[in-house]
Amino acid sequence: MAKVHPNVVPVAAAAGPAGGERRGEEEEEAAALTVWRKSLLFNCKGFTVFDAKGNLAYRVDSYDTESGDEVVLMDAAGAPAFTVRRKRQLSLQGEQWLVFAGEADGRRPPVYAVRRTGRGGGKSLARVTPCAGAGAAGASAAYEVEGSYARRCCVVYDGERRAVAEVRPKEAVGTDVFRLVVQPGVGVSLAMAVVVALDQMFGRPSLLRSWSS
Repeated sequence: MAKVHPNVVPVAAAAGPAGGERRGEEEEEAAALTVWRKSLLFNCKGFTVFDAKGNLAYRVDSYDTESGDEVVLMDAAGAPAFTVRRKRQLSLQGEQWLVFAGEADGRRPPVYAVRRTGRGGGKSLARVTPCAGAGAAGASAAYEVEGSYARRCCVVYDGERRAVAEVRPKEAVGTDVFRLVVQPGVGVSLAMAVVVALDQMFGRPSLLRSWSS
């Protein structure tokens, strides 16, 4: 079986878990992650994410007994980077997941809302929009996700139609292992949080919740 973690790739090593530290403009390069739809913990479902050097960058661990309405994206040390929570009050606008910075403790507002716009086969899959009052947390830009998450082939565009992140299939290992490439200036943690939301909307089978819920 092919290795899950990447070998040396043309892009630079992925940014640290926070994805916020930036070097000089002339030195910035895209961050490349390998995403494995599997938890390393026994009796858990989730994600294990490696940077371009094969080091652990992020993880999601969810026990079978959990409801699946809330998913915590953790960095390599286990600290919450983002919490992705399902919004139960659905409307004609489609299913939504709210993204909170760090741990969702009820005292801070969500920074982004990821709204489902397609069923997995159309051009537009989802929209990522900043939530009201989240400017202080760094949420300012809106994004559009297009392509097919089921085939692990989709692109995140900013408001100027620039491709800022991309989910790509990884050769010869199926759909449970794929690449996430994030361009400079975009938070790598946020990009991974959007991937978690997309997996809940379009992943088959869903890792973290029952589709009958």
